Amino acid sequence: MAFQSLEKIVAAALCLFQSLETGGLPNRLRILRPEIKRKEIPMLYLFLVSLLWAFSFGLIKGGLSDLPSSSVAFMRLFIAFAVFAPFLRIRSLRLGDALRLLLTGAVQYGVMYVAYIHAFQTLKAYEVALFTVFTPIYVTLINDGFERRLNLSALGAVILAVAGGVIIKYQQLDSAELWRGFALMQVANLCFAFGQIFYRRTMARLQRYAQHCGQAGLPNPPADRQVFGLLYLGAAFTAALATIGSDWGSFELTLKQSGILLYLGIIASGLGFFLWNLGARRVSAGALAVFNNLKIPLGILVSVLVFGEKTEWMRLAAGGALMAAALVVNAQPSSSSSVKI
Repeated sequence: MAFQSLEKIVAAALCLFQSLETGGLPNRLRILRPEIKRKEIPMLYLFLVSLLWAFSFGLIKGGLSDLPSSSVAFMRLFIAFAVFAPFLRIRSLRLGDALRLLLTGAVQYGVMYVAYIHAFQTLKAYEVALFTVFTPIYVTLINDGFERRLNLSALGAVILAVAGGVIIKYQQLDSAELWRGFALMQVANLCFAFGQIFYRRTMARLQRYAQHCGQAGLPNPPADRQVFGLLYLGAAFTAALATIGSDWGSFELTLKQSGILLYLGIIASGLGFFLWNLGARRVSAGALAVFNNLKIPLGILVSVLVFGEKTEWMRLAAGGALMAAALVVNAQPSSSSSVKI
């Protein structure tokens, strides 16, 4: 009975999200903001998810960093899969498209989360937030890779972003733990960037197939919410592989840790990633780059002001300014700085 009630709640939430995506805000919500436009809805998704993720950095560092990272990643992703499993509708999917979605989830969420959560063992929460600054740059480079071109502005942005990180942490450049955490975050950034681009391309491929099916009188492919469980299935399977050799017998959760995992699995991961990819498909590349890094200042402020982490504000401001400059460089039109390869 409890599971059925939870399923109805999640179903109602997903139906609301889908109605926002397809037809704008319901009439009741338009009372709160009647001037909202349909084209603003994807950006609203990205903004709301950025707020959710801003609290995740401190929650993971303060509540879960002493647990095995691979086990935490698996449980978080399995919970997300359990939320979306009732909505899977994949009969109209071709095998190749189903495998592409599984691969997307395995990389974007599975490998990413194992690396991301492990980074909290060597980095502070605000440092983890800060080192995600490379994600939109990788989005640009990976997208250019699929288009077979090289964006020189993106390469310059990488140099600026690295310089910003050096300024912030120059006293610890000889720390093996810092470099380990930094490397783990770059693996996470690359995986998350790849998934965003590959999901967009896969759904565009399904849309082209839908047009062909429509002409032939065949059923259309399922909506986002009806295939998203495949991403979480691929992610959970990948994270499960990473737990091989883990000592589950010593894996004990407190009530607080259980609550954090449920929040991360259902809200931050389950609904959060769904809304993020839904919005990412419907905004420009420049807007997506901005929202990829909106969680950085939000995450730093929450980690320092809410969770009480210590930082050197002057050095953080100077390094952050260079990283902000990297975003400006990366957001420049690519036509004049791209080289065909």
